[in-house]
Amino acid sequence: MTMKQLALDIGLARAPTLASFFAGPNEAALRHLLLWTGSPTRSPVPTYLWGAAGSGKTHLLKAVEESLREQGAAAGWLDASIAEPPPFDERWAVVLMDDVHLYTAVQQHAAFSWFVQAQALQRGVLAAGGFPPSHLKLREDLRTRLGWGHVFQLQVPSEPERRAVLRQSADARGIFLSDEVMDFILKRFSRDLGSLMQLLDHLDAYALQTQRAVTIPLVKSMLENQ
Repeated sequence: MTMKQLALDIGLARAPTLASFFAGPNEAALRHLLLWTGSPTRSPVPTYLWGAAGSGKTHLLKAVEESLREQGAAAGWLDASIAEPPPFDERWAVVLMDDVHLYTAVQQHAAFSWFVQAQALQRGVLAAGGFPPSHLKLREDLRTRLGWGHVFQLQVPSEPERRAVLRQSADARGIFLSDEVMDFILKRFSRDLGSLMQLLDHLDAYALQTQRAVTIPLVKSMLENQ
């Protein structure tokens, strides 16, 4: 397993939250989702997020799912790994659909069915994909529905932005990250800030456990002992 894969695995250790999402260039999308999930009468108008890998699409969908769970609301979830999607469940408060650009014909059929039934029951739909709606190679009735509501393009945070967040987060934990360690982490690990923050959590715990300063050998040692 590569270090990047390990970092991604670490990043999935805890449920992402809206509070832990670094907005940066994606402030408008985050504000929209905070208002939407925080409202007792969630708008049924669909929202579609698109952008490159590492821009935070899955983090935001998972964070919305977690926020709804804390409110006692259930959500339907569909991504490209679910080969046989379940039928729509009327107990779902919203439908969440990730990586729609990768959907098979079976998944597109399920997604369209979920969409139609969610709309009929005035339930929300939040979807994400790698391309704008007009560029999605999906069945036309699904593609047009994904694009008729709120659409936000997500940008991948720049390296200076990731560096600043990593530095600020390390300082908040009382961890000193040298420029060499910072370069090592940013060059070798996922561009996703959620994964980087979880990596920092693990580094903090590992440094305390081993009573060692955070150095490149320590980072390598921690990954070897995962």
